[in-house]
Amino acid sequence: MARIRKLEVYSFRSIQKLVWFPSPNMNCLVGPGDSGKSTVLDAIDWCLGARRNLPVTDADFYNMSVDDEIIVRATIGDLQDGLKTLDTYGPFLLGLDKEGNLEDEPSEGSETVLTVQLTISDDLEPQWHLKSDRAEAQGLSRGLTWGDRVNIAPNRIGVFANQHLGWQRGSILNALTEEKADASAALADAARQARNSFGDTAGDQLKDTLGIISGAAQALGVDVGDTVRAMLDAHSVNFSGSTISLHSSEGVPLRKLGLGSSRLLVAGLQNRVAETASIALVDEVEIGLEPHRISKFLLELGSKTEATLFQIFMTTHSPVVLRELSGPQLYVIRRGDEHSVVQAGADDAIQGTLRIASEAFLGTNVLVCEGATEVGLIRGIDRYRAEGGHSTFAAAGGVLVDAGGVSKIYRSAMSFLKLGYNVATLRDDDVQPKEKDERDFVGVGGKVFKWTEGWAIEAELFDCVSDEAVLQLWSYAKELQGEQRILDHLRTACEGPIDLSNWFNEITEEKRRQLAAAAGSGSWFKRISHMEEAAYSIIGPDLDNCVHSELPDLLSEILKWSGAIDG
Repeated sequence: MARIRKLEVYSFRSIQKLVWFPSPNMNCLVGPGDSGKSTVLDAIDWCLGARRNLPVTDADFYNMSVDDEIIVRATIGDLQDGLKTLDTYGPFLLGLDKEGNLEDEPSEGSETVLTVQLTISDDLEPQWHLKSDRAEAQGLSRGLTWGDRVNIAPNRIGVFANQHLGWQRGSILNALTEEKADASAALADAARQARNSFGDTAGDQLKDTLGIISGAAQALGVDVGDTVRAMLDAHSVNFSGSTISLHSSEGVPLRKLGLGSSRLLVAGLQNRVAETASIALVDEVEIGLEPHRISKFLLELGSKTEATLFQIFMTTHSPVVLRELSGPQLYVIRRGDEHSVVQAGADDAIQGTLRIASEAFLGTNVLVCEGATEVGLIRGIDRYRAEGGHSTFAAAGGVLVDAGGVSKIYRSAMSFLKLGYNVATLRDDDVQPKEKDERDFVGVGGKVFKWTEGWAIEAELFDCVSDEAVLQLWSYAKELQGEQRILDHLRTACEGPIDLSNWFNEITEEKRRQLAAAAGSGSWFKRISHMEEAAYSIIGPDLDNCVHSELPDLLSEILKWSGAIDG
């Protein structure tokens, strides 16, 4: 069961250089658009696929520079005995130590591997060979035998998965068993019967035409017998695609299955051929599948299995997919002068975020919020800005994570920072995090946003918004909590009875502080949906009317940090 131990990609499409040591099991690549996820899958397919040619164009070269060769190297381990035959591959067998270093030949403690290299120069002709400095020094050069190439070729479970539902070259069905069906005799007989059957009816359908042809032949002395007949030419009978393919009990070809169903079936078949077809490629796992079928699809690929039967390389843009995976199965790809692929790992903070905020891994700017109130605020402001035609946090690749409290905020934030995301935190200032945690986070490039010293979000809101917005927040709180309940909260904050008939006639600084205390202790807007609606319908429209600038200034800084507005 071949496994890719090391993948190197040079000057291929968007990738100038990539060196990656993938997991022997499941590898799910995530990253922003145009980061190279699908290119990695294509590189594997082009390098290891059983093909003699490729549809190469100048656009497949990095920056369309054909002066720099495309090179893809796949170092293969877990070799079957046939790939370790000294007579065939002896000078090309390498050693791979535990640190991922290649040795000129296998040694004790290293794994025996082969490196397959694809090279494409400016003539656009692909060349495959085994890479070995030892062999090159001896003037030796060769590639894998065709049979071995077929054996290690990856199965691609893509949009055209139905190609595997017939017994055609490269089909997964050919790997299930040694059984073969010979259709040649049946096809020849069927062609004869079709020719005769058609000839019996065509004479009436083409009577006039055949009469003209017969007359012309006689006039020209061309012997065509008593009469010309229209019949099928047996040599012209063509069968496109698979000559033999799978059909339902009603005779309907299974290639007519929906996209999701065909991919799901092929994924199940992949499990049955793991010993002979041990690498699978799946681009955009979620295509054509409902959430419950995504789960089944991933189970068939081994998402819940510690050691899978085959090695999977896949990409996704779906939080539903990510929720089904574990941290070690997730790899974040980053684009730069040198592409990098970083494993998310088994950190508890990563695993928890995969469950409750998996969409965070699909963005570029991660804002880790102390709680649901901050998440709702940013979501609501974004809705308001979008409706007004302004740039938004989300459109700039911003994603929000609810850390679930100030004590957890930096553990979560540091996890994302290590994976190469642009990360900031947004927190209250009434309860302080551990000083060292915040200092360490800032020291490695993290950004901290917080409310005015000593204040929680409610204090910031009621201190800054206009008198009109204060009244609107009070009315909205009554809708959410009921008038008597929030009145009780306000009386507690005021430390005594109050007369609402004239209490709001003049909104003083003291009253603003009392309202903030009541809102905080009573959790008026603590749900994401509650604060989101308040931010969308009240706070957003009021930002230009605020009596103090701290709130709009901080929101503006967050948008600048994310790139939603110019800094």
